[in-house]
Amino acid sequence: MLDKVGLKKENSIWKQGIETWNDFLATEVKGISKTRKPEYDRIIRLAKLNLDYENTLHFRETLPSSEMWRIYPEFKDKTAYLDIETSGYYITVVGIYNGYEVKHFVKGFNLNKEALLRELYKYKVLVTFNGSSFDIPMLERFLRHKIRIAHIDLRHVCARIGLKGGLKSIEKQLCIKRMKEVDGMTGEQGVYCWEIFQHTGKKEYLDLLLKYNAEDVLNLKPLAEYAVKELWKKTRGAIIK
Repeated sequence: MLDKVGLKKENSIWKQGIETWNDFLATEVKGISKTRKPEYDRIIRLAKLNLDYENTLHFRETLPSSEMWRIYPEFKDKTAYLDIETSGYYITVVGIYNGYEVKHFVKGFNLNKEALLRELYKYKVLVTFNGSSFDIPMLERFLRHKIRIAHIDLRHVCARIGLKGGLKSIEKQLCIKRMKEVDGMTGEQGVYCWEIFQHTGKKEYLDLLLKYNAEDVLNLKPLAEYAVKELWKKTRGAIIK
């Protein structure tokens, strides 16, 4: 957000006891020139205003995507955790968890553009795992619409705290459990469930796919809370040589 303020300088600012935007505005900051400070103050006042109005699009436009995790604590009550299933070619299921309930949009039932857009735009932030590479582009192609919602991709947040691999691998590292029916189930098996349901009409295969997807979105919340908290600790305590 602030030009030429990288991790090293940010850490220096924390160490000066500057904990909040108000602290920054109220004091001279070592390492920031008097000529640059007024411009930084203007940017921070604008950010404060947009935070007050819950305009997450401002942060989507001013923060690098790698830093979007920073807004999560302020908006986690207005966040949707999202995951899609596909046939390999098209979207079969969209799962959205709002912290209270899981909503499913299923091809051939209720997966339509208008209903999905209405649901998505209820939220200030979308959280995915690898969504910037897969889920979001697939959704945008389906919707023929650029999704203008702040987005946090947990794959990249996790990588910065040393948690690498796929979602299920990271869940195991953190002892995040899945329900017995879908524990160990893979995305490929999800595709298989959809194919069998399409060919036979047997609802138990669709139900299994929906349970699998539900576990994906439900587990994104504890993962987000853990990963963002740990990355804040790392950021605040980083010592760059």
